[in-house]
Amino acid sequence: MKLSYLKLGLLFSILLSFSCSTFSQSTAPARINFALDADGHQLQSGTKYYIYPSQGGNGGGLALSAKDFACPFYVMQENLEASNGVPLRLLPVDNRQQSISLSTDLNIAFNAATICVQSTAWKLGPIDENTGRRYVMSNGVIGRPGADTLSSWFKIERDGSGNGYKIVYCPGVCASCKVGCGDIGVFIENGKKWLGLSDDPFVFVFKKA
Repeated sequence: MKLSYLKLGLLFSILLSFSCSTFSQSTAPARINFALDADGHQLQSGTKYYIYPSQGGNGGGLALSAKDFACPFYVMQENLEASNGVPLRLLPVDNRQQSISLSTDLNIAFNAATICVQSTAWKLGPIDENTGRRYVMSNGVIGRPGADTLSSWFKIERDGSGNGYKIVYCPGVCASCKVGCGDIGVFIENGKKWLGLSDDPFVFVFKKA
């Protein structure tokens, strides 16, 4: 009889330990993955950063340039590795959020002005009739998440190679909208490097300006 009680007590202890462990795991807060700059610091909303290719020898930072017409400007990559480009700011959909987390909707805006007198926030343009590509351009909308601003929202994700980050167009600000998601890569056309929707992502790191 004593042996039976001993077995029951041991079984109860094991079950209690298992249930406590399961409860602890289920109630633990979800881990948030934050994007980091080249110095290992969390990216901050509204702070100015440069974007550089993660591997040397692949050009410089990002900037704005006229493409087919004087306006609007398009997002491009500087050819010279020594060129920093233009600093930009990251503005998450939740304007109370200070640190930039991965996979969250955000606006990207250059900290600059152009002759076009337009917003320097990014947006994904329509399909180009000549190339069939969708380019990243200026004149995006900051804030006001919804169907009308769908083209102005991007996300930052880790690149699968582990060498840096990539920008993804896959907005989640409109539950009823159908969106064609994809990575943002670089197209070389007539000696210039333009950013646009691509199967080959532009992999980069952030450096505080």
